Amino acid sequence: MTQAGPHVEQRFGSAEAFQGGFLFQGYVSGPLHIHQRPETPPAPFATIPFSPDPDFVSRGDILDRMDKRCSEPAARVALVGLSGVGKSQLAIEYAHRIATGQPDRWVFWVRAGTQARVEESFRTIANAVKLPGRNQPKADIPQLVYGWLSNERNGRWMMILDSADDLDVFYNPTSDEAPNRRPFAIYLPQSRNGSIIITTQRKDLAFRLTGRYQNIIEVGPMPQTDALMLLEKKLGSLPDTDVAADLVEALDFFPLAINQAAAYIQARAPRSSPEKYLAEFRKSERKRSRLLQYDAGDLRRDGGAPNAILKTWQISFDHIRSKRPSAADLLALMSFFDRQCIPGWVLNPSGIAKDAVQARGDSAIDDADDADGEFEDDITMLRNYCLIATDEAGKQFEMHGLVQLATKTWLETYGQQETFEQQCVERLADSFPTGEYEDWAKCRSLFAHVQVALRYRPSENTAETWAKLLHNGGWYAWSQGRYDIAEQMLGKAEKTCEKMLGKENFATLSCMLMFAIVLTAQGRWEEAEKRFAQAMDTFETKFGVSHPYTLGIIGNLASTFLDQGRLEEAEKLLVQLVEASQIKHGVDHRDTLKSMANLASTYSDQGRWEEAEKLEVQVLEANKIKFGVDHPDTLRSMSNLASTYLKQGRLDEAEELFVLVMEGFEAEFGVDHPFTLLSMCNLASAYLRQGRQEEAQKLIIQIRERGKTNQGRHTDALLYHLEDCAEARERILDAKHPVTLLSFATTADAQLASALID
Repeated sequence: MTQAGPHVEQRFGSAEAFQGGFLFQGYVSGPLHIHQRPETPPAPFATIPFSPDPDFVSRGDILDRMDKRCSEPAARVALVGLSGVGKSQLAIEYAHRIATGQPDRWVFWVRAGTQARVEESFRTIANAVKLPGRNQPKADIPQLVYGWLSNERNGRWMMILDSADDLDVFYNPTSDEAPNRRPFAIYLPQSRNGSIIITTQRKDLAFRLTGRYQNIIEVGPMPQTDALMLLEKKLGSLPDTDVAADLVEALDFFPLAINQAAAYIQARAPRSSPEKYLAEFRKSERKRSRLLQYDAGDLRRDGGAPNAILKTWQISFDHIRSKRPSAADLLALMSFFDRQCIPGWVLNPSGIAKDAVQARGDSAIDDADDADGEFEDDITMLRNYCLIATDEAGKQFEMHGLVQLATKTWLETYGQQETFEQQCVERLADSFPTGEYEDWAKCRSLFAHVQVALRYRPSENTAETWAKLLHNGGWYAWSQGRYDIAEQMLGKAEKTCEKMLGKENFATLSCMLMFAIVLTAQGRWEEAEKRFAQAMDTFETKFGVSHPYTLGIIGNLASTFLDQGRLEEAEKLLVQLVEASQIKHGVDHRDTLKSMANLASTYSDQGRWEEAEKLEVQVLEANKIKFGVDHPDTLRSMSNLASTYLKQGRLDEAEELFVLVMEGFEAEFGVDHPFTLLSMCNLASAYLRQGRQEEAQKLIIQIRERGKTNQGRHTDALLYHLEDCAEARERILDAKHPVTLLSFATTADAQLASALID
């Protein structure tokens, strides 16, 4: 190549020269043309800045899918997932496999985190292939690289764009040196001889760079087997595989978190171990946060990227807050819910209030629509960053537990953790109804989130709201037979209300009453009776004897007497209650029907079967009309009537009703609810009295098996209502898990029940 140089004066040697044999001295003035020797193009090689990982664990078929896609002309494929899931490690492994297996193919690594890093990487490519003109002061390096890559005569190549997480780098570049710089995406050729692999957290950027969602490979946490293999490669032999399995599960199967834990354990060995690390990790959120901020360094991560998983995610949080603060706020709110099945309608208050704004005119509707649009944009941004996921219907969201922890830790640095915890409690309290049957579907969708809120420590400003939430949550838990969790919720609610509002406040008394109902369900009748008596005195004084609240307490107190076999006391209260309730509410009111049902049970336990049957038939027919056949009240009244038939020896009629009751409770409550198990016990009793031993035994085995997995459901009081109360209490097989209680009135029933104890 001939290059025109600047106009110079140059003195040759000692200023002597020959021309035509004569010697002369002087200067030569004029342009100097410097001839550069063309550089020899090098053979293809790889510019991978990381060595192969000896601890690499293959991730299913991801590498095969990458290879298949990259074998096509002008291929583009993106590995998309949260930071720390191992996208770059997959790209490093694949790049080395290509470099080793296809030595005639160029492999270029581009650090794509910032515009400066991309420019630097493109210059590295220009130097690697010895591009002519690259050293010119005004050389357009990206254009030169683009031209070289587009020329098929230069051979096959593969480019990895690693950590391409900033859309502005590729589509909205800024540069003081080149203010009119075109977007870097333009310099990524679509030539047949090349392929491009992108690693990114952002689905939207992955789509723009690859052109098709089909070109995106989503990379999530590792399967358990791969996670255990990684931990073993880092630590060596794992003496306790159960502890190791629990550890990788606690770390959400994230490779970076597993690497961190292994490095922490090794740095502190022998004073640390997987078992000790796991014990520390489980102590509290603060402990988990501290452990996951440990940074031991990693040779195979970009030098500018943090090696602690919480820190690397918090960079994304800061970026989201700078671009769209409302999306960051939404992420913060979601981090205080349970990580799974977060209903969109709770997160988006405008969705709840849609009906209410209809009456306020078009402007209110427009405002609600605008809020909906903002909410959807926030959700889209969080999904694009792989921080949340949605179910198939798009109505519920979930996020990884470690992402929630990272978000809370991030909020703590800004002093905002309490703000969003309070918002979560307020949203739940506004949305979670009482535990009435009609509200069960809504309660079911939110109950896991109420359980999470149970762990929170409310401020003075949110204490009443929190107590209201726990009261309703405890009510629903009781209705589902989850008595342990009901007791916890109602106990905390009662203490909070008493502290904030006083003992005689209605909210405090409501919590106390609901707590007593739970005690009754657990068979703790003396404790329950004390609370009911105390509440009745207060309500009688404040509201009078005929007030609905007072009548309700009388009914609960009578039920407690009935459960304890104090039949005369129960009957006396219930007769008064039925009369008062009929006057106050009417014959078909739900409270009246419940009182009549309890009075009928009292008659039945006293052997007054005709009186019991008459009342039970009346209650059953009224419940069918009022609530339908499948309502719990209807099923309970059907069960009571069947029990009376059984005592009268009307076995076929009893069996028919017990079958309907069991099927109804299974459909409504599930197979392991106390009501379902009680109905199975009753049906087994009917079978025994009919001499159908095998069918009865089959049911009893099912009850026993379900009881083993039915942790925390104390059903002794429910099962107590079998035929012979005194014998039933003697046959409680396990006080903690009394779902295995079987109680039968006849000698044959008792013999079969005793066989279960063996």
